[in-house]
Amino acid sequence: MSRTIPVVDLSSFVHGNEEQRKAFVDKLGKAFHEVGFVGVNNHGISKEIVDGFYDASKRFFSLPISKKRSYKLDGLAGQRGYTSFGTEHAKQSQVADLKEFFQMGQTVPDGHPRKPEYPDNPYTTDVPEFSDLGRELYKAFESSGGHLLRAIALHLGLDEHYFTDKITEGNSILRSIHYPPITEEPRSAIRAEQHEDINLITLLVGASAGGLQLLNAEGEWLDITPEEDEIVINVGDMLQRLTNNYLKSTTHRVVNPPKEEWHVPRLSIPFFLHPKSEMDLSCLESCISDDRPIAYEPTTAGEYLDERLREIGLKK
Repeated sequence: MSRTIPVVDLSSFVHGNEEQRKAFVDKLGKAFHEVGFVGVNNHGISKEIVDGFYDASKRFFSLPISKKRSYKLDGLAGQRGYTSFGTEHAKQSQVADLKEFFQMGQTVPDGHPRKPEYPDNPYTTDVPEFSDLGRELYKAFESSGGHLLRAIALHLGLDEHYFTDKITEGNSILRSIHYPPITEEPRSAIRAEQHEDINLITLLVGASAGGLQLLNAEGEWLDITPEEDEIVINVGDMLQRLTNNYLKSTTHRVVNPPKEEWHVPRLSIPFFLHPKSEMDLSCLESCISDDRPIAYEPTTAGEYLDERLREIGLKK
């Protein structure tokens, strides 16, 4: 089967010689500029943690709705804890996506200056492994995402560590998404309507069922089918904005399965890598030219996130 997205080997950047690192940077930069998506092998995220978290996610979502709702935190726009089925919608759609999800955010100790910004994640006492493995997976994603952003910084002609202090203790989110079995003809809704991600980059470990598609430059929807143990990375709107549309935040969606597979639920684990809220998202000088005039007003990551959470119905 032909691949929809290019694939790179992260170990050639983390452990490679100068030539291998340069080849990785060039390939990743080209993929993000032309496609907005890339598959990554040897990404350093343990299969054991991923499999364990999938299993714990299944157990969490099979709890009675009253139990799941006990993990909903009011006033946090879904940024911590449980969000029930039919709450979130794509910004251009009025019909809610066919999913429920649980989000885990950054953790800092009590007394830390960022504690007011990063409230505690609710601990899932009904399925303790869900919270425990979620914490481990969060850290692993942060580490792999950090390597990828170092490569992107080099591709953009910036200092390799341009993003490091901006994403350390950043506002990233690990989201476990459950798309329940489809029991009746959906009212025009699909599992996740077409959208772009808000953050810098998204790291996605293989979903339990297919359905993920990207919209290419020719306006065609193409299936993204990662190989075993490959993670899929895509550019988010913050990185597109920072690079003045040079790196591409590609529209994607999750379509409903064929009718004979409606009874199969789908689990998906994306990690939305966000910087600290004060990061300046003004377009980089190096990405502005006569051919690419400045496309965005200056803003910060926090202001931009706030605006987008309102658009998708998580924040009132």
